Amino acid sequence: MDISLSQYRPISQLTVPVNLVDRARVPAVDAHIHLGRWLTDDGDWMVRDVPALLATMDALNLRGMVNLDGRWGRELAANLERYDAAHPGRFATFCHVDWSRTAEPGSGFGERLAEQLRASVAEGAAGLKVWKDVGLRRRDHRGELVMLDDERLAPLWAAAGELGVPIALHTADPVAFFQPIDERNERLEQLAARPDWAFSGPEFPRFERLMEAMESMVAAHPATAVIGVHAGCWPENLGWVGGMLERYPNFHIDVAARIAELGRAPRATRELVLRHPDRVLFGTDEIPPDPDVHRIHFRFMETADEAFAHSTEDPPLMGRWSISGLDLPDDVLGQVYAGNALRLVPRLA
Repeated sequence: MDISLSQYRPISQLTVPVNLVDRARVPAVDAHIHLGRWLTDDGDWMVRDVPALLATMDALNLRGMVNLDGRWGRELAANLERYDAAHPGRFATFCHVDWSRTAEPGSGFGERLAEQLRASVAEGAAGLKVWKDVGLRRRDHRGELVMLDDERLAPLWAAAGELGVPIALHTADPVAFFQPIDERNERLEQLAARPDWAFSGPEFPRFERLMEAMESMVAAHPATAVIGVHAGCWPENLGWVGGMLERYPNFHIDVAARIAELGRAPRATRELVLRHPDRVLFGTDEIPPDPDVHRIHFRFMETADEAFAHSTEDPPLMGRWSISGLDLPDDVLGQVYAGNALRLVPRLA
């Protein structure tokens, strides 16, 4: 029988407990969500019906969300008006800075970006979102890649610490994105669907170099709170992530969009969370927010279930494997679900 991989849909024959979770056991904050217009194809809002979103949040026991789509200037103002000002305590919007300024002649772009951050925080931004294009695509006026540990960026990172706002930092991507797209790549189907996510070419730095740059940046700015999103940006190597949490009290992580990796190493993940319950944040990074995806995350966090789907996709492009739950105790769950986010983003308190 000749069946292509794209047609393969195996049905597990395991008989295991199933504990579906309709709403978070304790109030939660989704600290990694996209609600603005930054990532939409049509330029419209990611969430078009905010009252309906609030009703969904109430049904899921989500007390708040961190919107990472603020951008700057008029776009930031529009996000703040639509979410933060209209619904106090339910939303907190992070800004971006205009990274195109790194290509301007001269070495002062870090100061200019710092000034932009100061202006955005004065307008109401609750934090700074830094995306993976820094290190992968952003270049200076000489055409050289700008890395996170570039000394010219030090004023920006220092400004975040001075302002008391956290940085939600996404550097690199899954390790498989930096490897050849062949029969050995565990994200083959995802890369086939999104070839623009492949970073194995010579024009990109090695994955390890990006991690080194992040660690250098975190180490050099101990007064600046950094959230390494997507499980510290290296969920495939929780030993490294745990080392970062041990070495740098200003470093935090979220679990957003990485339960596929975390759930296939549930013992190591649970140990990491129990060792650092005050440094792990809940988040989904679902675009747009999807209650079914939130419920999968709740099941992952709250139950000891084994061998369940980490995604609503068929097939799951983030990996054709199942995951197991963490069964976190209530005191830890309270910190991860909301306590840590409320401390770093007090506007939601």
